[in-house]
Amino acid sequence: MPESPSTPRPLVIGIAGGTGAGKTTIARTVVAELAGESVALIEHDHYYRDRPDLEFEARALLNYDHPDSLESELLADHLDTLCRCESIQRPNYDFTLHRRTDHTTRVDPARVVVVEGILIFAEPALRERFDVKVFVDTPADIRVLRRIRRDMERRARQFDDIRRQYLKTVRPMHEAFVEPSRRFADVIIPEGGNNKVAVEMVVERLRKALRG
Repeated sequence: MPESPSTPRPLVIGIAGGTGAGKTTIARTVVAELAGESVALIEHDHYYRDRPDLEFEARALLNYDHPDSLESELLADHLDTLCRCESIQRPNYDFTLHRRTDHTTRVDPARVVVVEGILIFAEPALRERFDVKVFVDTPADIRVLRRIRRDMERRARQFDDIRRQYLKTVRPMHEAFVEPSRRFADVIIPEGGNNKVAVEMVVERLRKALRG
């Protein structure tokens, strides 16, 4: 459906930050607080490049924390499609197999599009598509503990593998790409999803933009 005076361009919000910072918590809170509006939530993680040419052991050793590991150009194209008030077919990624699945998820146009991911501000093509950019700043020790629990409980990873990956790629890529990207943020939220005052301020800013 083409854009018209009755279907204005969506408000696109980017939520970035380090692994385990609380991005998902804040994104879901924003979606819940804007319940009176149509809202779409897109996770950058689902855009990891598929590598069917590699065996599982080789895929497990890839650097998933470098911007090149994600098909950000596809996400940028999808955001443009949503801004034209058209639906997209978002890929799905299986973190236990390190592969995209065979099925996609339809995402319909919405008044608000929330995008969350570690590296979304490190990619100029994504960054320029966000109307509001939020960076979630949480201490490294808290972030790593959250990552360990997530990867063991939800991604079937072993502790030794998580530790190896963190030291080899997660920490150095955070310092090289994620931390520097905070300078592009419009709002920085300390302490992740626990900072209710900051989250409420962001939500109110979004409500005001929608009314305007």
